[in-house]
Amino acid sequence: MKATVFLGGGRIAAALIAGLRRAGYKTPIVVHDRNPGKLRALRREFGVAVEPDLRPAIASARLLIVAVRPGDVAAILAQTRHAVSRSSAKVGGQSVLLACSLAAGIPLAKLRAQLGPPVCWARAMPSPLARSRRGLTALTFDGGFPRAARKLLRQVFAQVGPVLEIPESKFDVFTVTFSPSHGYQALAALARAAQKLGLDRPAALVAATHALADAILSWREGEESLEGLLDEAATPGGTAAAVMNTLNAAGHSGMIERGLRAGVARARKNAEERSSAPDRKIPRKQRSR
Repeated sequence: MKATVFLGGGRIAAALIAGLRRAGYKTPIVVHDRNPGKLRALRREFGVAVEPDLRPAIASARLLIVAVRPGDVAAILAQTRHAVSRSSAKVGGQSVLLACSLAAGIPLAKLRAQLGPPVCWARAMPSPLARSRRGLTALTFDGGFPRAARKLLRQVFAQVGPVLEIPESKFDVFTVTFSPSHGYQALAALARAAQKLGLDRPAALVAATHALADAILSWREGEESLEGLLDEAATPGGTAAAVMNTLNAAGHSGMIERGLRAGVARARKNAEERSSAPDRKIPRKQRSR
């Protein structure tokens, strides 16, 4: 059976592998990384196959998941291009090789330009919460991605949570919006404020967690609209209304929007920098043989 091959064994790869293992994913998983320590840790924790040599990793693949940082994409694709060109019978006898990039800000056009046929491209943005199968994944496909294979890729990410297919033009906005960091930051800020007003840390965290996690879960599982719940909470003269009005007057929504705009700008700048940078020279000892 052909494998799902991760190029890169960092945190997002580990989160996805953890979720896939929890889901009982049957397809073999192979991880390639230049860091032997990461490979040993992944093999020990998840029982995956590891491959320090890129060429046999590529030859075993039905699906490549590029899970390196945006700054390392050009280098790994240069190495992959070399491995694909050296591999006989078009990558283990396949007419196409399915590839999915997890790198924020690198558009499909640039991926395709760096590594074209027989490789067909998609992009995905999975959440680190994939490790607990509570993730959410955005997915978009290049025009040349085989339609029959799109179902396969959706099924892979559906193992670790809901999948939302969105246009690539909206990908950067989705990426900066869905990050769990928003929840963590809001939880930390709300708990800190409560502590400054006199609550001990355990009580502050319980209260803040209820305000964020339990309230949002109740909304997701219920039938009330978000607008209706906001109106219900903002009882004139009430404490919640006082808090909400003060936050609004301080520009709370505007600050969130500015933060998202900064994230989108950073993603697009990353894409420009990575596309204009020359490919790194591949050390001879790292090249596939």
